[in-house]
Amino acid sequence: MASANGKGNVINDIEAKGFNPALIVLLLVGGLLLIFLVGNYALYLYAQKNLPPKKKKPVSKKKMKRERLKQGVSAPGE
Repeated sequence: MASANGKGNVINDIEAKGFNPALIVLLLVGGLLLIFLVGNYALYLYAQKNLPPKKKKPVSKKKMKRERLKQGVSAPGE
């Protein structure tokens, strides 16, 4: 009986020391996600410092005329 218990303990120890495949996949996916998010944040900070601000679209003359009429100022040429 002592030898049977000895073998059982060895098998249980081997199973306990083995890595759970689901845990490895979870850690790998979590690590990749973390790297992705940190990289995106770093690129965002870099872009905010080094890229020029986005140019606004020019306002059309028609829209300017409409805005002036709303404010009560007559448009030039009328």
